[in-house]
Amino acid sequence: MLWKLLVRYLRPQRRLLIAVVVFQLAQSIASLYLPTLNADIIDLGVARGDTGYILRVGSLMLFITLLQIACAVTAVYFGAKAAMGMGRDLRGAIFTRVGGFSEQEVTRFGPASLITRSTNDVQQVQQLVLMSATLMVAAPMLSIGGVVMAVRQDAQLSWLIAVSVPVLLAGVGVIISRMVPLFRLMQLRIDAVNRVLREQLAGIRVVRAFVREDLETERFAGANEDVTDTALRAGRLMALAFPVVMLVLNVSSVAVIWFGSFRIEDGSMQVGTLVAFLSYLLQILMSVMMATFMAVMIPRAAVSADRIGEVLETESSVRPPARPVYFGDSSGGPARGELEMRDVGFAYPGAERPVLSGVSFTAAAGRTTAVIGSTGSGKTTLVNLMPRLFDATSGAVLMGGVDVRELHPDLLWGHIGLVPQRPYLFSGTVRSNLLYGKPDATEEELWHALATAQAEDFVREMEGGLDAPVSQGGTNVSGGQRQRLAIARALVKRPELYIFDDSFSSLDTATDARLRQALRRDTAGATLVIIAQRVSSIVDADQILVLDGGRIVGRGTHSELLETSETYREIVSSQLAAEEAA
Repeated sequence: MLWKLLVRYLRPQRRLLIAVVVFQLAQSIASLYLPTLNADIIDLGVARGDTGYILRVGSLMLFITLLQIACAVTAVYFGAKAAMGMGRDLRGAIFTRVGGFSEQEVTRFGPASLITRSTNDVQQVQQLVLMSATLMVAAPMLSIGGVVMAVRQDAQLSWLIAVSVPVLLAGVGVIISRMVPLFRLMQLRIDAVNRVLREQLAGIRVVRAFVREDLETERFAGANEDVTDTALRAGRLMALAFPVVMLVLNVSSVAVIWFGSFRIEDGSMQVGTLVAFLSYLLQILMSVMMATFMAVMIPRAAVSADRIGEVLETESSVRPPARPVYFGDSSGGPARGELEMRDVGFAYPGAERPVLSGVSFTAAAGRTTAVIGSTGSGKTTLVNLMPRLFDATSGAVLMGGVDVRELHPDLLWGHIGLVPQRPYLFSGTVRSNLLYGKPDATEEELWHALATAQAEDFVREMEGGLDAPVSQGGTNVSGGQRQRLAIARALVKRPELYIFDDSFSSLDTATDARLRQALRRDTAGATLVIIAQRVSSIVDADQILVLDGGRIVGRGTHSELLETSETYREIVSSQLAAEEAA
């Protein structure tokens, strides 16, 4: 998977990579030429006392050294640019893929893991590319070229190369083989830290309300300790790799000097040649050390690449149709906002029994359909099927007379205004949140939506009005204000179908009543589907569906259900006084 990702996402950076190879090649040639010049200075200049020759060749060495530095800096610059570009494209691909996931895929991976995969995992692959561009390209050039140049200097000492390089590779190979499972475990434990931290931040009020700070501190400390322990174990192995390299390097240097001294003594080798051979051996071993450093990074990057590839290769269970169908324009067909469910059933993967079974109803345009039921009756699942966040496992969901699976998701969502059970506001301003559904909305439209949602008064009191800042999640406003701003955001969009998923639960009774009256005026002609826990929010609905155990056990108006549905009467009696029920 690592190779597949690199080939795919480095293709746009191929010009930069070609430049890296060219400059690394120039740097390597310069590095290989310098020891030979140094040997000439010693044997032909110093040994003969020829100062002019020393100055001439020394000047050439200085020029080549400066050229080598310039090539190295340029190669690093282009390598970093290629790595950053690859990381940008890879993060963009993950974001796009995750944005197309249905609730099922998001739940399977988990938000914490998806965040880790798009940040830390991408960083590991990006770091590998950067180090490869600056080290790995030069390593084979220096090692192969060093062997050739060393043999040219003295072939009889070349057996030292044949011994030292395999010893170095064997020692490092054993260490790396033990690091791979630790790197895989480390990424999983980073996921765990992100998950615990995310839970604590999201549930900070609950933690404080139940005085569980000490317990949560212990949970985080445990997850943090696991990451630390795994990182230390991997770090010890990584730290062991460099002493092994240096041991082989120094022992090889001593061996070259030892055996070379005998050849100098018998006159078969000059001092300069020995110095050059030692330089080439060090270059070869340093190249192997660079490759070793890269080999240490490859296992972790490979683990990260597998995790990234798992996301990129996961197809959403909610797929756009091959040949999308568009809403009909004929006047005789159903209105675009009309919602119909035909014998709909839904079961989560691996569940013993379905959450919904045999659900059939029609929510007509210009009318309000309400759904009520006890906790666990399937209301939220029903809501998720309407905008096709899930696909029904049986039956069909139709909008405007067309099966939602035959509509392109963007077309479907463009005609739906959803106010979720937990309203979420994005960081920015009140204006930027309201414009989320309709970017070209005028200021008059924004204030009209706020007035309908009963949010105009408190927005005018906020410093800046429409330009008042909103923190991430809307945490700087109350729960009721957050709900009303979410309702206003849906109203600005002016869709044909409104879905309110228990969107009035944080409002007081008086505000709830005013909001429902304003909605009836402002959404005339649109289809309204209201999921509610509170009976007072739906008493005026044209149709009320009573959901129990995933089935519709009653339907009708409020007064009709009081006479015909025992389940509805139980819900009413648990919420309203006897006089209100009558």
